[in-house]
Amino acid sequence: MQEQIPPGQRYVKKFIYYAALGVPEVDLQSYRLKILGEMENKLEFTYKELLKMIDTEYVRDFHCVTGWSVAGVKWEGIKMKTIASLAKVKGTAKWVMFYSLDGYISVVPIEDALSEDAIIALKMNGKPLDKKSGFPTRPFIPHLYAWKSAKWLTAIHFTSEYQDGFWEERGYHERGNVWEEERFKGEGYSHSGMKRRPIL
Repeated sequence: MQEQIPPGQRYVKKFIYYAALGVPEVDLQSYRLKILGEMENKLEFTYKELLKMIDTEYVRDFHCVTGWSVAGVKWEGIKMKTIASLAKVKGTAKWVMFYSLDGYISVVPIEDALSEDAIIALKMNGKPLDKKSGFPTRPFIPHLYAWKSAKWLTAIHFTSEYQDGFWEERGYHERGNVWEEERFKGEGYSHSGMKRRPIL
């Protein structure tokens, strides 16, 4: 457990599961995680390849924007920095879009996506992610609210221009830092050049 809990949060014993667009079926035979956008090397990985790339294991709390947190979760995954290095992401990339198999999208500033603790998570508490938790993989950035941690991840897009994701276009914050309590747009961090997508 961390030394303190972020403002406005309370600890609960178990995860509360959400699926804004439903829980998709995953076919591991055809599954690929694609790395796209402002980079020199466009990449894609099978699930087995991702498992072999795990380079990080740590214990961090999980924070939902609705106000609950789960303490002391063990995570295993691949550093986002590792992915970015393999792809040779260009300096023009300012945002990272995470795309899910169900059509869900989240957006994160690149400085957060490439922070030291930012990972592509494949295991939680010593086991592969289960279906409700986002199997086969999801991003996890401990200092951001969990809506940024798009479950059932299928693509990572490094881009120079901001676009709203699913919850951002419904008023949620562009960054979502838990310690700054950035739940909704207009609170703290801001950006310029925003482009809005049609509501799904």
